[in-house]
Amino acid sequence: MSVPSSCDVIVAGSGNAGFSAAISAAQSGARHVLLVDKCPEEWAGGNTYFTAGAYRTAHDGLLDLLPIVNNVSREQAAKIELGPYTERDFQQDLDKVCVGRSDPELAKALVSESNDAVKWLAENGIRFQLSFNRQAYEVNGKIKFWGGLSLKTEDGGKGLIADHQAAANRHGVRCLWSTALVGIAPPKRQGGDVLVTVRQGGVDHRIFTKGVILAAGGFESNSQLRSQFLGPGWDMAMVRGTPYNTGECLEMAIKSLGAQAVGNWSGCHAVAWDANANPDVGDRVASNEYTKSGYPLGLMINTEGKRFVDEGVDLRNYTYAKFGRAILHQPEQTAFQVWDAQTAKWLRSEEYREERVERITANTIEQLAEKCAARGLHDKKTFVNTIREYNEAVYAFQSENGPSGPRWDPTVRDGVSTQSASKQLALPKSNWALPLDQGPYIAVKVTCGITFTFGGLKVNPKTAQLIAASSGAPIPGVYCVGEMLGGLFYQNYPGGSGLTSGTVFGRRAGKAAARRAANPHYEDPPAVASRL
Repeated sequence: MSVPSSCDVIVAGSGNAGFSAAISAAQSGARHVLLVDKCPEEWAGGNTYFTAGAYRTAHDGLLDLLPIVNNVSREQAAKIELGPYTERDFQQDLDKVCVGRSDPELAKALVSESNDAVKWLAENGIRFQLSFNRQAYEVNGKIKFWGGLSLKTEDGGKGLIADHQAAANRHGVRCLWSTALVGIAPPKRQGGDVLVTVRQGGVDHRIFTKGVILAAGGFESNSQLRSQFLGPGWDMAMVRGTPYNTGECLEMAIKSLGAQAVGNWSGCHAVAWDANANPDVGDRVASNEYTKSGYPLGLMINTEGKRFVDEGVDLRNYTYAKFGRAILHQPEQTAFQVWDAQTAKWLRSEEYREERVERITANTIEQLAEKCAARGLHDKKTFVNTIREYNEAVYAFQSENGPSGPRWDPTVRDGVSTQSASKQLALPKSNWALPLDQGPYIAVKVTCGITFTFGGLKVNPKTAQLIAASSGAPIPGVYCVGEMLGGLFYQNYPGGSGLTSGTVFGRRAGKAAARRAANPHYEDPPAVASRL
């Protein structure tokens, strides 16, 4: 497809945030919306393609969500326990996992518009489902959802991108692939055109437009920038998703446009990842199935035979995005996840089935240590002793509390732990602590898989318009959404809130860019005060 010389709005990036922005711009009156991405068409979708398609949203309970999902029968609905997840709940979760550092205006927008955002997506053909496989367990005949997260898209990120592409096509959005955004020159007068340069097939093309929306992702696929900003050892992290998120648009916005860099530049979303995966790029078939998030049901032990995290410190949705960092800091950046027969049956098949992962199995802990030693475990004796000491602590807890004590329940923080009056571990397991004493035993070798980086650019929360570092004024006609938006996540994030953020701020940016395109005398709004 030829490169046009002008358009109303250009979006750089084909992930959820980019498509949300493009569709929003078209719905808001922009007549010529162009989406460009430096990746070839077969790599469309950015990191979104590799997600499980989970959206965190405030809601009023099951009846609020049923109208937008397609996988709940009447019989199932009668068995589901899914209470309200309020805006207050969402805000508290965000404050807790991001240590109170999230920009308050960005956080307010994310939380307050989350419900409307997913319903807007549903209106545009995004197929939602209740996440039975990832976010619910059947306990005592009831399907219990947990962790404030219940929605996913049909076929995960793959289905989400397919639905976004269909919606964009219906709204007349043109997509140019293998087309990189390489330059932006803001207008010289109020309401003027932004001059954009794109590179396609080694040839540069100039495009005049009223609005540019940057949605090109972070720098997680760039090992040099990972080491520079995240710190030593991060060049060893495995890339979960697209190899095209290498940070050029971030650098261009900061150096050429003078955009203000904000947020947690040493922070990222990183998970326990299959150690046998390709280290440099995600698998477009296996996709998110290389994630290994069953650690709350068992133990994680490093190559020296020692535990290094409290696997039960919180529900998985609040720990999985930071535990990848913990694994990266272990010797050789690897660890073993371990379960026995009673806990292994609760593992999700899409992550742990034999067709997807190497399952190291044995009838005894000693045999398991021998087999793990062939795959990188250096201290078999400590490995065995770690599990034995853990079991002794669990037995002591069970003996002290008896039948009337806390009961094991994977859907809540159940308080079933290793800590009792007679025995306590230096590193506890605070919840879901069952003994590992029933063979056969299973271990899986994991490493750190990086998803996206948290450092980004400062924006006006109302419009997602970029803010200049030198003046604090908005940069005319330039907006920023998705992973490039800084100031929202710090150290960690509540699972599912990344996609929700992409849609919330993508919609705002699309509307603002369309307004600018429709009004030749448009004046950019002043910057919103922020503590960032």
